[in-house]
Amino acid sequence: MITISLHGAEFFAFHGFYPEEQKLGCKFIVDVDVSFTPPGDIKADKISNTVDYERVYAITGEQMKRTTKLIETVAQSIADEIKRQFSFADTIRVSIKKLNPPMRGRVEYSNIVITV
Repeated sequence: MITISLHGAEFFAFHGFYPEEQKLGCKFIVDVDVSFTPPGDIKADKISNTVDYERVYAITGEQMKRTTKLIETVAQSIADEIKRQFSFADTIRVSIKKLNPPMRGRVEYSNIVITV
């Protein structure tokens, strides 16, 4: 099994339960890990035998552009689209950190993790 990872991908997006969060937006940090069994011989040195992390980044960016109330929804959408494009993926883990969430005190970030 092989795992590819993207960690620390930064996006400015408009996710949030409260209307003002969807207007003001904030910064998010996304980590994605995809474990898979190569569909072909990895020694063949072909991109089709692996999960292309450039495509994973593009998938993540597109999903982050779609405003939702819950970051759980975004994480699930990212995982679903990765699975759609890379059917040979065995496990997909998506972590989304929302920096400086609106709380009564200082909170560095809130975080959700989805593993499918």
